[in-house]
Amino acid sequence: MSAAPTPIPLEIAIIGGGPAGLMAADHLSARGYSVDLFDAMPSVGRKFLQAGKGGMNLTHAEPFAEFVQRYGDAASWIRPLLADFGAEQLRQWALGLGFETFVGSSGRVFPTDMKAAPLLRAWLQRLREQGVRFHVRHQWQGTLDKDRLSFITPEGIQHYQARAVLFALGGASWPRLGSTGAWVAPFSAHGIAMMPLKPSNCGFEMAWSEHFRDKFAGAPLKSIVLSHTNAAGELITRQGECVITQHGMEGSLLYPFTPALRHELEQNGSACFYLDLLPGRSLARVEQELRQPRGSKSMANHLRSRLSLEGAKAGLLRECTSAEVFVDPTLLAAHIKALPIHVRATRPIDEAISSAGGVRLNGLTDQLMLANEPGVFCAGEMLDWEAPTGGYLLTACFSTGLRAALGIEQWLQHRPTA
Repeated sequence: MSAAPTPIPLEIAIIGGGPAGLMAADHLSARGYSVDLFDAMPSVGRKFLQAGKGGMNLTHAEPFAEFVQRYGDAASWIRPLLADFGAEQLRQWALGLGFETFVGSSGRVFPTDMKAAPLLRAWLQRLREQGVRFHVRHQWQGTLDKDRLSFITPEGIQHYQARAVLFALGGASWPRLGSTGAWVAPFSAHGIAMMPLKPSNCGFEMAWSEHFRDKFAGAPLKSIVLSHTNAAGELITRQGECVITQHGMEGSLLYPFTPALRHELEQNGSACFYLDLLPGRSLARVEQELRQPRGSKSMANHLRSRLSLEGAKAGLLRECTSAEVFVDPTLLAAHIKALPIHVRATRPIDEAISSAGGVRLNGLTDQLMLANEPGVFCAGEMLDWEAPTGGYLLTACFSTGLRAALGIEQWLQHRPTA
């Protein structure tokens, strides 16, 4: 039997070429470390480019205290990481690559050209100039032992050993871009404490009638207010818009409510939130208008003429309201101002913008090293945190990537080369 091939020695191996892995590579290579970055896809930064479609939302300009709270249950854990590298530091990082940023009307921060590709190209050029070696089409084979890293490559199986390893493999959303979640099984097999991966920033399923689905799928619901009482008994409201889909609803208005709605679904098998279809009018005003004589006009025309309620909003009101309610102005007004929307399920994780769950935070050191795997670090979306869209996801990926890089640097400084 032939001897096992001698692994190729490396100083630092980073597995995963998304924002977290690239940020770690940036810091470490700038500090003079030898960095090899591996990715299973033909190129790196694919989800970063996807996030830039429609405008590259890098981060958010709201005050730090409010910014941190967007991370929900993980807020206290991520606070010190964001203090080191948060929204302002991310803007300075972009400027260092030659890209100025601006704050949009919603507080979201974008590069002035609104594009991701030029920013990524400049970043990769800097990384190459700093000596980072990229190994694409390298599929990690599931071992966490930094002395026996194996990859399937176009040239066959390659073996490496590294002084330190960073895993930044993403969650399980957008699998076609490389975030497949396939790493969960080998991590679990190595005894790493995990939380199941779940869809976040996702659509939800409702039991639409065939008539409603055929007529309104794809129609937007604009200028509405969503209200939901979470498990702590707090009533949370937010104004925005979403889209009716074949299966239910999705969109930016729903995304911040994903954790609470998902929890309610897990606990009860169903969930419910309420929509105010006319947030600019009081309940009393809506009822007053409904009580105006309508003569020979249909109820649809009455709603249109008295309340400007038509199209998808009127269709949704009819879909979610019984005939008995429609003939009672008091009840109908109450439904217009608080229309109950019953949720059956989340949409599948591979349709979600991001995922929740992953490596449990209490299984990591403050430097994001796995407590039971010395010299092995994790960063990015594969950790157990989640956040809504609006720049929060990307900021935390950068932040965790930098924290892991600082941890690797500290680790190597205390371990002289053999």
